[in-house]
Parts: sequence; structure tokens; C-alpha cells
Amino acid sequence: MSQAPYSNDSDDAESLLEFERLESTLPPALKRSASSLFEAIQSQNPSGHSSPNRENHFNSSWINTGNPTPRTPSQHAVNALLSKLSHSENGRESSPIPVPRPKFNEDIVKPAMNTKQSSTGVLWVTERATEYGFDAENQTDWANLGQGAPEHGDTVPGSFIRPKTIPVPDYSKEYAPTAGIKKLREAVANYYNETYRQNKLSKYTYKNVCIVPGGRAGLTRIASIISDCYLSFFLPDYTAYAEMLSLFKNFSPIPVPLDEADNYEMHLEMIKNELTRGVSALLTSNPRNPTGRCMTPLHLKQLHDLCREKCLLIMDEFYSHYYYDDGCTGSSISSAQFVDDINQDPVLILNGLTKAFRLPGWRICWILGPEEYISALSSAGSFLDGGSNAPFQFTAVDFLEPLKVRAEMKALQIHFKMKRDYIIGRLSKMGFTFTEKNIPNSTFYLWLNLSHLPGKLSNCLGFFHECLHEKVIVVPGFFFLINPQNLSRLEDVIWYNYVRLSYGPEFNSLVLGMDGIERILHRFGCLPYDPNQ
Repeated sequence: MSQAPYSNDSDDAESLLEFERLESTLPPALKRSASSLFEAIQSQNPSGHSSPNRENHFNSSWINTGNPTPRTPSQHAVNALLSKLSHSENGRESSPIPVPRPKFNEDIVKPAMNTKQSSTGVLWVTERATEYGFDAENQTDWANLGQGAPEHGDTVPGSFIRPKTIPVPDYSKEYAPTAGIKKLREAVANYYNETYRQNKLSKYTYKNVCIVPGGRAGLTRIASIISDCYLSFFLPDYTAYAEMLSLFKNFSPIPVPLDEADNYEMHLEMIKNELTRGVSALLTSNPRNPTGRCMTPLHLKQLHDLCREKCLLIMDEFYSHYYYDDGCTGSSISSAQFVDDINQDPVLILNGLTKAFRLPGWRICWILGPEEYISALSSAGSFLDGGSNAPFQFTAVDFLEPLKVRAEMKALQIHFKMKRDYIIGRLSKMGFTFTEKNIPNSTFYLWLNLSHLPGKLSNCLGFFHECLHEKVIVVPGFFFLINPQNLSRLEDVIWYNYVRLSYGPEFNSLVLGMDGIERILHRFGCLPYDPNQ
């Protein structure tokens, strides 16, 4: 397929400057990524397509030395590189160059302030998109496939109508207990007992439930009450874990990278190895963010049997109702099904209204666990966050009637599976390959492999850069390299070749996003068809 001619030298220089400015806004640990991209483009094979061997394609000296490779290529190489990064590469028209503002003004004295704090992945991509004209409150012409939130309107057929107003009686104007109001705690306990524990002797009570103001607040409370232990977590996973795990010094976080070739499955042998080396706490999302996969019930049971009485399991289950393996019947998967004794098994389960009930702005979530853990989490809330919004808690009680939840989840699963199938269908036609192993069976995320694409598109930062010009937001894969305190050298698993796409937004945003990606691939001459025919 023919490609448009490159722009003139001044436009080329501007485009390179634009890309370097984009790189300059990255968290320090990720700035080296663009060096890899520059080298990858220069070492591109004669066919013009990226090498299928990722290690060779991104072979940079910093992987061994820890230092970025100096950019001192020949003038010919510089000119070629400028052309490949130009504004009008393969037909893209010029667009304004963003000038990212410094995160901190170094001319202003800031006593005792930590100026090295980095943005999480979703916040970083939103900041960059804003510099390109994205407006979070008025985004009709943008496809935000980066935000980790589901559509929140009355747009899901069969779903209950979201409240437009909520009552605020006098008793809800008081501070709510830091463990949450008793009615909501009872409703959560009853829901889990009816849904997952009907055949179990041990039942949850309100004393096993702590209401928290959002998932991050719940994780922060948990981090504050564990001490003197090694905590393992598995990569890739939720980007906000990085800040939570690095903030507290009362435990040692240990990142455990999963195997890309094995579709990031968490094998029991790996868990055994972690327990053998003295790990006494495990944190994981199930279903997993960003891969969109979840453990089978048998695998989850075996995990619990292995860890029982040996290791605290911290199970982030916010996507447990986005579960498509059971025919979209409204069923879900949860560790609550495999807890033997709710006060003996050291298992903490996080969930809430954020994802399943599509009410992220309410910040009403919960933690289930043994009474002693819940008591400690309640105490932690008194000095960390002060507890959750009282009127929202009272309103949420009625949402949790088990049969109502089942009907709601069935509607949700049918709708989101339809959206998943749409983007997989569109991307398949564009040349992306999907198998049973990499098609998400849960969540609303797609972990998209770019390695077959040419040049800069095979690198998540280069792909992200081109997406911004098409008003599409994605999350570069290297943000899911959670390495708190930089305790481990994990450059070899940095996932340059992946981006995370969210099919959480409304359907029209998915159409805009797929159209934008199709235009990018068309300009680079790597579509298997001509969209104009």
C-alpha cells in the first residue's frame, strides 16, 4: 500500500521534539523506554516491520547497564529517524505540539514535600491527552479507552435505573462509623452468604465487613495493618498497587513477574515457591487487571487450600461480576466460595459499587475478612480516611438484595460481552491475532499485543503517541510494571509491546476508538485490507 511522502525537515524536527517532550513527562523509572523506541526504529529490519523476537528488537545497552543509550547516531540515521517520527508520517497531518508543564516548579521552595511522586498510568495518560485537547467533562470527540471505569449511565438494557437523587435524613448527616453503617455491612454479609456460602456452616456477619471509601482506600487500610512480612504480588497488575506498596515501610513488597508466553497464568508451583522463601502475604487481582483473565474455580480452590493458615490472601475482586465463562447468567467468581472458616482463614476480599454497580463516583466499597482483621481495618480508618459517605451507604443497602444483584449482573455481562466481541472483531480485521488464551473472559480490559506492527507502532509509547493524534486514549503496557522502591531489576519484562484497552466506555466511544486505530494502521500501511474499498 502506498504511503504519503514525509514532511519537510522543520516539521520532522518539531515532531521529534514533540515525542521527546512526551517522554520527559514519564515517571523516572520509565523514561528509558523512549531510548528503546529510538533504537528499535533505527534497527528495524529491511522489510520495514518489527522483528517477532522482542528481545532482539529491543536490545538496548541499558538493559544490562541500567543507563540509557546515548543518542549519537550518524546524521543519516538522525534524518531517517526524524522522518519516521514526523507529524505527517504516512499521511498524518500536522497538529499542535503540546508543551507539558513541569509537574513541580523548581523555582518555588517546597519544604518537606516529596517532589518525586509519580502519576499512575491512567492519570499520566489523561494528563497527556489533556495537553492534546482532551476535556474529561466534554469528551464527545475523544475515545477514552484508558479510563478504568465502566459506563455509568442508564445505557445497559435490563439494568436498574441509577438513582438521580438520594435521601439525606437527619441520622445520615452524622459521621458514619469507620467500619461503615451496620445495615450496609449486614447487607454485604447476607449477599455473600446467599451467593457463595449456602452450603457452608461458617457464615459472614456484619462484624466480617468493613465499608471503605473506595478500593484504593481499602488497599491503603490493609497495607497499614500488616507488618513485619514479605508481601508478594504478581505482574502485570493494577497500576495503583505501586504507590500503595511503596508508601508503607512496615512490610517488604516482592514483585513476581508472570510469563508472557504462558498468558500470565499464576501457577500453584509459583505460589509454593513464594511460601517457601518466607512470604506470608499475597496480593492479586482476580479477575486480573490488565489481562482480563481470571482463575478457574478449581485453580482458586487450590490456591486457598495451599495458603490456608500459612499466608494472608488479599483478593482484589472488583471485576468478579464481569465474568463471561458461565454463559452470562449473572454468576460470578469469588474467594468467598472457598473460605472454610470465615474467622480462621486469613483471606481479605475487596469489592464494591465501583465496577459491578457502575457507580465509581460514589466511592462505596467493602472488605470482607476475619473479625480481628476487620476490627484493625476499622481502627486504621479513623486516622487514614475517616470512613465512607453516610447517605450513599444508606442508599446502597437496597442494591444488595441477592436476586436483584443476579439480575443486574446478567444484564451487565450480556452488554459488556457484546462490547468485548465488537472490539475483538474490529481488531481481528485489522490484523491482530486472538486465541482462547488471550481473549478476556472477565473484566472490561484487553491486553493488546503490538509486536507485529511496524516501527514505532510496535512500542507502547509510540502507539500511544499516534493514538493521541487520533483522539484515542490507551494505557502503555510498561505502567503495569509495578516495582515499588525499585527493589528488583525487571527491565526484561517491561512490556513495551502491549497497551491496555478498556471497553468500559459507552459503545459509541468504542466505535470512535476502533476507527482511530484503523486510521493509524492505514497510514502506516499495515492493514490487511483497504478501508476505502
